Amino acid sequence: MTSTAFSRERRRAQDRSLTPEARGLLLRSTALFDSRDETEILRRAMALVDAVGPGRAEAGYLMVGGALTRHHATDGADGHPAAALDERVRELAGRDGPVRLSGRAWGWAYALREPGGLHGQLVVSADTPPSENDRFWLTVLARQTAAALSGAVAHRRERERAAELRRARAEQQAGRERLESVRSELEHERGILDTLHRAAVHGDGEAGIAEALHKITGLAAGIEDRFGHPRAWAGPGRPDPYPTPDPARHEELLRDTARGGHPVRVRGRLLAVAAPRGEVLGALFLVGPEARADARALLALRHATVSLALELAHQRTLAEVELRLRRDLVEDLLTGSDDTSAYARAQALGHDLHGPHHVVVVRWAERAADDSFVQAVDRSAAALGMRSLPARRSGTVVLVTDGRPPGRELYAALSREAGTGSGAIGVGGRCDSPGEIPRSYREALRALEVRRRSPTAYGTTFFEDLGLYRILRAGNDYQEIERFVREWLGPLLDYDSAHRTALVATLSRYFDCGGNYSRTAAALVVHRSTLRYRLQRIREISGSDLTNAETRLNLQVATRVWKIMRTGPD
Repeated sequence: MTSTAFSRERRRAQDRSLTPEARGLLLRSTALFDSRDETEILRRAMALVDAVGPGRAEAGYLMVGGALTRHHATDGADGHPAAALDERVRELAGRDGPVRLSGRAWGWAYALREPGGLHGQLVVSADTPPSENDRFWLTVLARQTAAALSGAVAHRRERERAAELRRARAEQQAGRERLESVRSELEHERGILDTLHRAAVHGDGEAGIAEALHKITGLAAGIEDRFGHPRAWAGPGRPDPYPTPDPARHEELLRDTARGGHPVRVRGRLLAVAAPRGEVLGALFLVGPEARADARALLALRHATVSLALELAHQRTLAEVELRLRRDLVEDLLTGSDDTSAYARAQALGHDLHGPHHVVVVRWAERAADDSFVQAVDRSAAALGMRSLPARRSGTVVLVTDGRPPGRELYAALSREAGTGSGAIGVGGRCDSPGEIPRSYREALRALEVRRRSPTAYGTTFFEDLGLYRILRAGNDYQEIERFVREWLGPLLDYDSAHRTALVATLSRYFDCGGNYSRTAAALVVHRSTLRYRLQRIREISGSDLTNAETRLNLQVATRVWKIMRTGPD
C-alpha cells in the first residue's frame, strides 16, 4: 500500500468510532519511537500485534548487510518450518504478501518500508482471516514500526558517521604526531651526522669520534682496539689503571657482537664493534645507566660506529702501504744491504735497527702466507710489545724483531689468531748490525725446519737451542743424517725393537756421563754389574770397539742425533 492510499484509509478511519483498544494501540505505538535500537523496536512491535485483534506476531525480520535476517519469533512460530518461512519472506522482496503457516488459517508479511528503503518484515497470523478494520490497524502498526525503524537506522548511521569522523580525526592527529616524531628523529639524526662530520673534517680521528658521541648522548664514551687496549676516552669515569681483559674471552666477545650486528650491554657498557668487511678493527662503547642509554643514544652509537669503522679502515689502508714499504726493506735486509742505507730506510719507517735483532720465520699448516696472515702475525707481535719489520718470503712470514722474541707467547697468540695450533716458528741467532741479518735468517730457517721434522712439529724453536743440529745443513741432507744414524746404531735399534730393551738409551746415557760407570749406573738406576753386562751386549750386537776413539766419537754423535730425532729440539 502506498503512502497516499494509506492516508486515504486513515481519513476513512477517522469517520469510524475508535474502540478503546484502537486508541490504546495508537498511544502505545508511539512508544516505538522512544528506542534507538532496531531489535528492541521490532520486539515491541510484535508485542503490540495482540492489541489489534485476534492475530499474533509469528516472526520479525531486519535488514542486515543488505539481506533480511530473522531476529524474533514467537513460541508458536517455532513449530513452523523456519527455512520455508525465511524463503517466502525473501521471495516477497520487500512487498506485503501472504505466507503459509502450519495450523493457521491466515498469514501475512508486512513490509516495514519507508522512503529511505526497506528496514524489515513483520509476519502476522490468525486462526481466521481478520476483518478489514483489524487489517487496517495492523497496517498502521506496520507503518509506525517502519517509521520508528527508519529513525533508529538514521540515528545509528549518524552515530556511525560520528564514530567514523572521530576515528578519522584521531588517525589524522596520530598521523600529525607520527610526522612530528619522524621530523624530530630526522633532526636529531642530522645533528648526530653533523657532529660526527665536523669531527672527521677537523681530522680529530678516534678522539674526535669519542668526544662527539659524549657530546651527543651526555654519556662517557670510549674506544678500544681489538685487543681491549684504550684508544680514546671522552667524559668522566675513565678507569685508572685501565683494566686488561682476558685475550681469548675478549676476542670471542667482539666476534659474537660483530656477528650479531647490533650493540650489546656488557658490565655497564653499551658496546658496538667496528668490523668493516667482517674484520674486527676496534670497539666503541657508552658508559652509563641503562635507562639513559635510550633509542637516541643507541642511534648515535650506531652512527659513531660507522664513522669509527671508516676511520680505522683508513688507518688500515695507510698501514698496508707502510707494510709494503717494510716488506721491501726486509727483503733487502734478508738478501744483504749496507748498514748505512738500512739504518736510514728503517728510520723513515719508524724502526730503529740499532741494537740486537733476531729474525723470526713463521709457517702455519692451515694458513697461506698471504697479506692477511702477514698482518695477523704483525698484530700478534705488536700485542706482545714486539717491535718488528714484517714480510713474506718463500711461503713463510718473516719478522725482523728488536730484541729476543718471546717464543711461547708468540706461538700462543698466533694460535688464537689462526684458530689452530698447527704452526711452527723458527728464531735465528742474535745479530748486532743489519749486515748480520742474512745469517740470522738462515738460522731461523734451520730452526723452523728442525721443528717441523721433529715429533713435536708445532711450536717455537730457537737456533741457539739446536745443539748438534746447528752444524748440520738443512734440506735433503736429513736423509744422509738418518743413514748415518742407521749405519752406527741400526743393529742396536733393531734389537731394542725386537726385545723391548733400551741398549741405545743406555749407550746415550753412558756418553752423556763421560763414560763413567758409577755416574751412568746411578743415572740409569741399575747396578754397575748390570751396566757392564749391557755395554758388553752393545759391543757384541753392534760389533763396535768402545775403546777406539774414532768409534766412540761416531757412536756419540749418532746417539745425540737419535735423541734429537726422537724427542725433537729442546
